[in-house]
Amino acid sequence: MAPFPSSIFPLLLLLVFTHLSWAQNIPVGTSLTATSNSDPWRSSPAGEFALGFQQLQGNDNLYILSIWFDKIPDKTIVWFERTSYPVPRGSTLRLDAVSGFILQDPQGRLLYNTSATGIVDHATFNDTGNLALRRNDSSILWESFRHPSDTILPTQTIELNDTLVSRKSEANFSMGRFYAALKSGRDFAFNTKSVPSNSDYDDEYYSSINSSPNASEPGIRVVFSSQALISVVKRNGQEQVISPSSISPSSDNYYRATLDWDGVFAQYYHPKSFGNSPGWQVAGSWPDNICMNINGDTGSGACGYNSVCNIENRRPVCTCPAGFSLADGLDRNNDCKPDFPHICAGGESGSLPQGNIEYALEIINDTDWPKSDYQLISPCSEEQCRTSCLNDCFCGVSIHRANSCWKKKLPLSNGRFDPGLGSKAFLKVGKMKDTPSLNPRPRRDHQQTVVVVISVLLGSSAFINFLFITAICLPLFLVKNKKTLNPVRDPSPSNLRCFSYKELELATDGFKEELGRGSFGIVYKGEIPILSQSIVAVKKLDRMFQDSEKEFKTEVNVIGRTHHKNLVSLVGFCEEGPHRLLVYEYMSNGTLAGFLFGHLPPSWSQRAQIAVGIAKGLAYLHEECSTQIIHCDIKPHNILLDECNIARISDFGLAKLLTMDQSKTLTGIRGTKGYVAPEWFRNTQVSVKVDVYSFGVVLLEIISCRKVIRDDLEFGDSENPILTDWAWDCFVDRRLDVLVKNDDEALRDGGALERFVMVGLWCIQEDVSLRPTMKKACQMLEGDVEVPEPTNPSAFTSVV
Repeated sequence: MAPFPSSIFPLLLLLVFTHLSWAQNIPVGTSLTATSNSDPWRSSPAGEFALGFQQLQGNDNLYILSIWFDKIPDKTIVWFERTSYPVPRGSTLRLDAVSGFILQDPQGRLLYNTSATGIVDHATFNDTGNLALRRNDSSILWESFRHPSDTILPTQTIELNDTLVSRKSEANFSMGRFYAALKSGRDFAFNTKSVPSNSDYDDEYYSSINSSPNASEPGIRVVFSSQALISVVKRNGQEQVISPSSISPSSDNYYRATLDWDGVFAQYYHPKSFGNSPGWQVAGSWPDNICMNINGDTGSGACGYNSVCNIENRRPVCTCPAGFSLADGLDRNNDCKPDFPHICAGGESGSLPQGNIEYALEIINDTDWPKSDYQLISPCSEEQCRTSCLNDCFCGVSIHRANSCWKKKLPLSNGRFDPGLGSKAFLKVGKMKDTPSLNPRPRRDHQQTVVVVISVLLGSSAFINFLFITAICLPLFLVKNKKTLNPVRDPSPSNLRCFSYKELELATDGFKEELGRGSFGIVYKGEIPILSQSIVAVKKLDRMFQDSEKEFKTEVNVIGRTHHKNLVSLVGFCEEGPHRLLVYEYMSNGTLAGFLFGHLPPSWSQRAQIAVGIAKGLAYLHEECSTQIIHCDIKPHNILLDECNIARISDFGLAKLLTMDQSKTLTGIRGTKGYVAPEWFRNTQVSVKVDVYSFGVVLLEIISCRKVIRDDLEFGDSENPILTDWAWDCFVDRRLDVLVKNDDEALRDGGALERFVMVGLWCIQEDVSLRPTMKKACQMLEGDVEVPEPTNPSAFTSVV
């Protein structure tokens, strides 16, 4: 065989290089649609990665825009667009010359765009997993490697102030609590954040500068090399390798490094040959023990509030202690809520409440919640520690160790199990007292009699048996069918319980204890032992509902089908004769008004969490529940707080009952002075934007801890009595310190404070079209979407 000419080798090398660096070119105008059968864009003929819409597990109508490993069976996502998550079926992604990638929902509304600065000629997508927008000279305008989500890939770098943010949970791609960033002077560091305000908590739980004795020189870049080594490049050019010293070759494996939803940063590898592949394997993870490493004075710790963290294979395992259960069943690292009413509900001076709840202590060894103390007793015996907590309604748990006793309140934070603690935790749990049946013995005797009768029948002739059995079964059959044909109560598709008026009269002790009054009626406290949460709130509605039985049932069923953690749940109703009553779960911490305008205003972090919770609840009512609900009366008195001070919207859906004889263009103004949107006064069409306006007012109240209209004349010389006007003045003058009355915590979180104020000012715009949707408001509050400078809202104060 003749040898190859030497001139052919440069050409072969060029062809090989071209194939390895080949990237798919995506021309302007190309689009993708979120459907179950749409083909994604693939990175090259090799197709290592794909870009497109992945359908969310368990939901045929929701998708996420993402990049994933396309040759791995589980299609592992390595980049995703978080601000638009989740997107509905039928949404489209299109490459535009001016705006870059544009993501729109089926109605054409903008969900996301890359906002490229320059004219886009085309996009490229290569086998490193990088998606890039390019000019006609191939210079990069935008690339996914510079906008990571929770994962980095080989050849990708993390520059100063770049940030990885964990998912909220394994299946929820919204923003989580854990952040990893390259910080100036502090190197590659991880910390938790307050999700509503995105402000750092005090404590870093990992830093590369502390992980090596020779790591004092500041880092300027984190590099994930093509050989799958992760290292921190120092200012002097040296590299601090943080990957394990020996890892499997990158030529045989796929690699990724992900800040997982549990807060652990892990480097993974996956064999490229899938014969008997075990899936993704961990090459290294940081930190070694996140349960113990997170030790700040703020935040819930590695797990949620009231939870206990334990390390297994360097990963946190979060569990709820006895008497507690997950607040969100889909997120096992979330908060644990007590399965009993708030310990101090109805108590006085720290004494235990009386009623149908009894309390006991669960003993848990080597477990502590070190950041929730309110009292230390020393010296103290173990028995004294037990008794002291059991007899103090404020005490959620007491910890005995080394002849000392620490008493702690709920919610408990930084819970962890450590075999070396040598402590005992006495956790207080409540349960319903046993209520004996009214007449247990006759029932048992009756059962025994039935057994005897049946035995006699079976011992008789077959014909007699047939007659007896027919005589017994026929009436039962007729009764059952009569109940089926003539039900006493209409079954509710929302599984609501239908109560008689007498039942609710007994439950409330004759409507004795009034909880509050509103535009829809009076609310009373009641107790129904058969319910999982026995304490309830019973609302007696006004007489205007009496002549609308069919509409009442329809709207109640709509309300009953709503399920969201920021809504008060409806558990039952009564529509007997002239009586119309609704039964809600009881909120032990009262209204936002009492919490916000009391003698001791809540902390900034609490206020931020409450604001975002209200926004999410409204977004659900407007866009996510099966039937759109406009509240029409959002105000602090209609926002309730549960035992963990989570905001829960009440009275939603009732405005529809008040106005069900009117058209969508409402002439009767609904709402409360100061919170009413201007369009109510113009006899124009009312939309969900009336709730957005009211939310904006409430948000400004939450920020300032001040009522919207001050009628007590107790404001300063420069303070406008109308809060909406005063907030605009403070914003224009850049005096937000005045707006929050020099709240140190809020001022330390200055970026979030300014963002919250700007969102509030956008929400109260007189021009309806300028107000954001509640979904957009949520994204802006959480920092997922940039908030532009607001215009003067032209507050509607003259009419108010």
